[in-house]
Amino acid sequence: MGTIYWTSSVLATFGGLPTGLAVVAMLLLSTYLAIFPAAASVAIARLVAHGGRPAFFFAPAAWVATEYARGFLFGGFPWVPLGNSQVTVLGVAQLASVTGVYGLSALVALVNASIAFALLSEGRARIKAVAATGVLLVGVAGWGSWRVAEGSLTRQGTPFRVGLVQGNIEQTDKWNPREARRIFTTYVAMTRDVARRGAEYVIWPESSTPFTFEADPASDAALRDLAREVRAPILFGSEQILRDGTTRLYNAAFLLGPGGETEAVYRKIHLVPFGEFFPLQQWLTFAVPLVDRFVPFSPGERVVMLPVGGHRASTAICYEVVYPSLIREAVINGSELLTTITNDAWYGRSSAPYQHFALASMRAIEQGRYLARAANTGISGVVDPYGRVVAASDVFSQVGMVEEVRFLTSRTIYSLTGDVIAYVAVALTVVALAVSGRRSRRRPRQVHERR
Repeated sequence: MGTIYWTSSVLATFGGLPTGLAVVAMLLLSTYLAIFPAAASVAIARLVAHGGRPAFFFAPAAWVATEYARGFLFGGFPWVPLGNSQVTVLGVAQLASVTGVYGLSALVALVNASIAFALLSEGRARIKAVAATGVLLVGVAGWGSWRVAEGSLTRQGTPFRVGLVQGNIEQTDKWNPREARRIFTTYVAMTRDVARRGAEYVIWPESSTPFTFEADPASDAALRDLAREVRAPILFGSEQILRDGTTRLYNAAFLLGPGGETEAVYRKIHLVPFGEFFPLQQWLTFAVPLVDRFVPFSPGERVVMLPVGGHRASTAICYEVVYPSLIREAVINGSELLTTITNDAWYGRSSAPYQHFALASMRAIEQGRYLARAANTGISGVVDPYGRVVAASDVFSQVGMVEEVRFLTSRTIYSLTGDVIAYVAVALTVVALAVSGRRSRRRPRQVHERR
């Protein structure tokens, strides 16, 4: 509840649910997400019951196994994993370049397991546990601090200047026909401004056009003319309607080249539950006011490379950036620059925009790439390959940012190996529970035989 409390206000304000029902929906989601740490706790308790205090050190495996499951079951909801708590502790956070965020989750769980073990132990056992964990933590932080200070990734590759356009359009105005002209002219003027200041690549937020691109010839032509005028590629979010026997609606990102032509279209793969599709909607009868006016999006099928300045970039739309595997797939396919476009106006002045930005920052560390983020109401900004925030906007402000990034081709260990630590955690937890279960079944038989 502490990390997703804001979903209730989103459903009430923009989904049309009565406040009471919106709170119930938030509580249901919280209850579902709570199943995973609860499952980890049950596993740890079972292991400790049969293996004693040393079994506390299975806690990192049990936690990571269930956290990883939360990230893919029923489409996944990997919002704020435990490891993301370290994203601003840059020395420790560099571990993500080797193990991904799940390795950081394991480290945090290990430190806490050591504390629990020490509190319940005495003498040398306590000292050994605390000392071993302390040495590991100091080693990780020391290496990570050296990595950040060495900073070779900020000197490699090809420098490039990106312009991030934060239009600060109120959510209630986005699809108001009377506001369409103002919204579009705002983005046009801001694009010209960042281009004058040297932007070689202009990025607008998710769903930034007040029209459906490819369905409004006059507006399409004006946008293509703008790309030709500023002589820079423009990435922007818009809905896309495809009619090829059936009609499908996509949340898409379009890349216009400097000549005004469409050079790439990326369709959002991971859709937001209850925002872009309605899971189990036949069962959620209490949400009829929302379902009745809900038009579901179709998911995209693949990651698309964006040709920019002779290099390849990628983008993630909104919530997608919380999926480590999706961003890794982009880098495997050749992405030299990570971008993400989003509309966080939904979240209001809650903690959600800050959580979202922090989650995006972790992807930069994992992949060793610059990350540029354009958000309608903020936070827009640039994060370097070590997770340092180069620039960040204030929320609910209108700002055009021009920042230098670099196209990079080197790969981190994590980008090469993926979520190996999560697979090991799952296997270790399953094996430990199986062995524990076998011993518990054997013990009553032995007691009976002795009697």
